[in-house]
Amino acid sequence: MAARRTDSRHHSAGPVVALTERDMTMTTLPSGGSVLVTDSRAVSESSQSAVSWGAVIGGATVAAAVSLLLVALGAGFDLASISPWSGNGATATTFAVMTAIWFIVTQWVASGLGGYLTGRLRTKWVNTHTHEVFFRDTAHGFVTWALATVLTAAVLTSAAASLVAGGVPTALASGAVAGNAPAGAAAGSYDLDLLFRGGAAEANSSASSAVDPRGEVMRIMANGLAHSGVPAADRSYLAGLVAARTGVSHVDAKQRVDTFITHSKTAADSMRKVASATAVFTAISMLIGAFIACVAAALGGRRRDDEVAAAR
Repeated sequence: MAARRTDSRHHSAGPVVALTERDMTMTTLPSGGSVLVTDSRAVSESSQSAVSWGAVIGGATVAAAVSLLLVALGAGFDLASISPWSGNGATATTFAVMTAIWFIVTQWVASGLGGYLTGRLRTKWVNTHTHEVFFRDTAHGFVTWALATVLTAAVLTSAAASLVAGGVPTALASGAVAGNAPAGAAAGSYDLDLLFRGGAAEANSSASSAVDPRGEVMRIMANGLAHSGVPAADRSYLAGLVAARTGVSHVDAKQRVDTFITHSKTAADSMRKVASATAVFTAISMLIGAFIACVAAALGGRRRDDEVAAAR
């Protein structure tokens, strides 16, 4: 607070005059002086961030751990629900519905727990409006959910990469033992075995070619599925390969090729639908998780402030 005297020759003839600019007031005293008063209600901007990173990191860690736990538990339930025996286990539709529901439950529980812990562990904001406190709590919940999602994705990606890296040497070794099959050849595919299956005379004969055409067939099919379909020239070529390999007539070979292409398209379309449904349900469950984390953080923060107020 600063004060200064005015010239004694200039006296105020009227009432007291106040000039206010932001948080400072210039007041004229009856004696002719003036004083500069600082408004005590003015609150300066805090130098600290409004984000309680300790609470956010703690809540995100808990949410990620719970997510991994529930994903492992859900995988066990899914594997227990399927069976290779006819008439036993869940159907493909039931399996997809169960997986979608479990995704939502996982996000609900993990995000709710992580968001609530974040709200309870954050520091109390003093001299802050109730609406601002609510916004900060919901923002803390959203940041917690985002960090937990990144952590969970990193762990799952690392685990998948480890499985792929560990499975490649085993697959290569198995291929070498099985007859030095080229990389990428689906030698164990049932459809390919059915495509090149010969009759009884062919089974007892050793006149078949030593070169396995399965790798080339898979490349032709991959090209056809990636584009508008298998061209007629490729179909005719495949029929010739089947006829030369199995000893069947060209008409029967062409029928086998058409059946194989139809089965391949059906399988690819089924995989596309499963992948699309999985992506949609995953996105929906993540949105639900983000909302639950925001609500839980707001509830946790309010409960934390109420507990502190009641303790005083």
